[in-house]
Amino acid sequence: MKLIKSIIKAVLFRPQISSLGAGSYVYLPRRIINKDFIEIGKNCRVGKGVVLEPITSNGQQRFSPKIAFGNNVYIGRYCQMYSTDSIRIEDGCVLSEYVYLSDSAHGFKPNGGLIMEQDLESKGPIHIGENTFIGHGVSVMPGVSLGRNCIVGTRSVVTRSFPDFSMIAGSPAKIIKKFDFSTEKWVSVY
Repeated sequence: MKLIKSIIKAVLFRPQISSLGAGSYVYLPRRIINKDFIEIGKNCRVGKGVVLEPITSNGQQRFSPKIAFGNNVYIGRYCQMYSTDSIRIEDGCVLSEYVYLSDSAHGFKPNGGLIMEQDLESKGPIHIGENTFIGHGVSVMPGVSLGRNCIVGTRSVVTRSFPDFSMIAGSPAKIIKKFDFSTEKWVSVY
C-alpha cells in the first residue's frame, strides 16, 4: 500500500517543470504556466490551488522570467506568483496560505487605453531570504528583497525591502521588531 501511495504521489504531484528536486511535491489542483521557467529545489511542499505563472509575453512584449524555490520551502494553499523578471525564494522559507507575489504590473496611464491592454512594467525582481516566514494573506510587491530570517505579519503589504532578522507588519509594512542576538529575543523598535 505504501508503494502504491508513493507511485500515485509521484505521478500526480510532480509536475514536469524545468527542475523539480527529489522529495518535492506540488499538490492538485494547481495552475502552472510556462513550466520551463520554474525551478523547485529538494523537499519542497507546494499547496493546492497554487498559481505559478512566469509571464513570457504580453502583446508585443517579450520577457525572460523565472520563478525559483530553494530547498525545504513550504508554499501554502492558494498562493499566487506572477513574474516577468524573477521571483526567488531561498532555502527554508515558509509562505502561508493566500500569499501574493508579483514583480510586475500593468501600466496605469489615464490616456493609455484599457488597463489590461497596457504594457506590463517590471519594477524589479523579488527575493525572499532564507528561513523567512510570510504570514497569511501577505502581498509582496515588485522590487522587494527580504533578508534572512524575516517574519512578515498576516495581511501585510510589503512595498519595500527589509534587512535580515526583521519582523515587519502593516500596510504598507514597516519594521516592528528586530532580533537581538545578545538577549536572543525579538525587540520592539519603538
